[in-house]
Amino acid sequence: MATISIVIPAKNEAGNLPMLLDGIDAALAAHGDHEVLVIDDGSTDATVEVVRARMQARPNLRLIRHDVSGGQSAAVHSGVLAAKGKIVCTLDADGQNPPSELPKLLAPLLAPGSARIGLVAGQRVGRQDTLSKKLASRLANGIRARALKDGTRDTGCGLKAFRREGFLRLPFFNHMHRYLPALFVRDGWEVAHVDVAHAPRHAGRSHYNNLQRGFVGAIDLLGVMWLIRRKKKSRPSETPGA
Repeated sequence: MATISIVIPAKNEAGNLPMLLDGIDAALAAHGDHEVLVIDDGSTDATVEVVRARMQARPNLRLIRHDVSGGQSAAVHSGVLAAKGKIVCTLDADGQNPPSELPKLLAPLLAPGSARIGLVAGQRVGRQDTLSKKLASRLANGIRARALKDGTRDTGCGLKAFRREGFLRLPFFNHMHRYLPALFVRDGWEVAHVDVAHAPRHAGRSHYNNLQRGFVGAIDLLGVMWLIRRKKKSRPSETPGA
C-alpha cells in the first residue's frame, strides 16, 4: 500500500498537468512508494486524454472522473476516499503550487512524535497573482482568521498534507477545502504551518473571480462558526492520534 497519496483536483488543466506530474515524481523520488490521483472535475478540454496517456508508463498514476463538475472540495473528497495512503497531500492543477514543496509539507507528519498533528497547511509567500486577487484574499483571510481563530493566514493555498483518517471524519460541504485548519482543530488535532512558494500560472485561466469567492465565503464562514460551536457543546470525541 502506498504510504503517501497525492490528490490533484483538475478542471480544464491539460496544459499544466504534464509539467506538474513530472515535478511530483521528481519531488517524491526520495520518499519511495507514492501514488498520484488526478480527479477530473468535468473537464471539457484534453485533461482526461493527457492523464490516460501518461498512465500507460506510470502505474502509480490514477484517474477519477466527475461527469459533472462538483467543485474543488468535491474533487478533493473523491480523491481522499479513493486514496490508499494514510497521508494525503493536495495541490492545485494549475501549476501555481510548486510540487517541489511537497517534502516540506510531509516532514511534520512523518517526524517522530507527530501523531497529534492532523494537518500541515501551506501558506504562500511571494504570490504570483493579480493585485485585486491578492487584496481580496488578504481581506477574506483576515476576516476568517478573526472569526475562527485557526492561526492560519492563508487558507486558500492548495498545498496541504493531512492524515486521511482525520479528513474523512470532518463534515463534508462545498468549499470545505478552505476551512481545513479550523475543522481539524475543531476535531482536536494540531495544525502545523509551513511557508511555500507560489508560481505563475503556466497555461489556462482561473475558474473563479473575486465576487464569487466573496459571496460564498461569507455564507461558508457562518456555517463553519456554527459547526465549531456545535462541536464544543457536544460530548468530547476520542483523542486524535491515540
